[in-house]
Amino acid sequence: MEQESNQISGETMAGDLVADSADASTPSNAAPDIRALNERIGQASQFIDLLRMELNKVIVGQSSMVDRLLIGLLGNGHVLLEGVPGLAKTLAIKSLSESIEGQFSRIQFTPDLLPADLVGTMIYNQKSESFSVKKGPIFANFVLADEINRAPAKVQSALLEAMQERQVTIGPESYPLPEPFLVLATQNPVEQEGTYPLPEAQVDRFLLKVVIGYPTKSEEQQIVRANLSPEGLPKPQPVVQPSDVILARKLVKEIYLDEKIERYIVDLVFATREPGQYGMGHLSQLINFGASPRASIGLGVASKAHAFLNHRGYVTPEDVRAVAMDVLRHRIGLTFEAEAENISTEQIVTEIMDNVQVP
Repeated sequence: MEQESNQISGETMAGDLVADSADASTPSNAAPDIRALNERIGQASQFIDLLRMELNKVIVGQSSMVDRLLIGLLGNGHVLLEGVPGLAKTLAIKSLSESIEGQFSRIQFTPDLLPADLVGTMIYNQKSESFSVKKGPIFANFVLADEINRAPAKVQSALLEAMQERQVTIGPESYPLPEPFLVLATQNPVEQEGTYPLPEAQVDRFLLKVVIGYPTKSEEQQIVRANLSPEGLPKPQPVVQPSDVILARKLVKEIYLDEKIERYIVDLVFATREPGQYGMGHLSQLINFGASPRASIGLGVASKAHAFLNHRGYVTPEDVRAVAMDVLRHRIGLTFEAEAENISTEQIVTEIMDNVQVP
């Protein structure tokens, strides 16, 4: 019953945003004409449907994973995928790069990998008696960091520095990475031998952490049929240019985020730090540390991107709730007591979303 009332209040909020846009008086968050913005975003976001159509030709099911990749792309963030092998993680990002006509690079992380294998190095040329730069595979629009937890910390740090700074330093010079730039890192949760788990501070750099499950019976039957057909899997056609994605990122920033939604985002994040203030004191024994301010920023960015995917120029509470799990699940530290009782961060985030009041 409480969940239904939350949805109703979210829909009411969406209507209020459109109807009362002229009355918005907050100088830092004024919305003079949401109707015009909504129409502009609706027209500019039409290419999302083309992208989804091309990806659906290759990816059966996994619509949530595809949407999260698009949110990471539009929000200028990066995505950490966790799932067993064979769930089309590599195929998804490669298909996305082909649909956007971007450069794709796949890096298989191994224990003997060096940072230079990732970012590049200086090579000495004997004929010219000088050094030249050999750029690494990080210089691509779409980078798949396969099984990131198999590489040692210094390689993980090199990748995450490039993700944060959008540049790489080789020798005395710094080189900007191409735009758009999206890193999809994968983790295999099954095998733990010979792995180097990502520290919490590094995991926090990812905008989203998405946990992928198995397909349904009917979806798996379609997968088998497509892979065994004489024609093979269809190849996505380029329907979007990288410049279109860069323009869309600017439009995503213009999507209206009401002050009430901002407070809701902050309340969700603060509930992970001080659950007692929200009537969930028992969670204090289970949470070692709460989400960082980067989570609040990520919730706002991902909510705007989710609204863009739905061709809207304003954010509703349902946009926030749709992305909250993927934004928060990797930013909450559990106590030993929680781990001993097999309580997951997903259970904690779900309880927080059920108890924090929706505007």
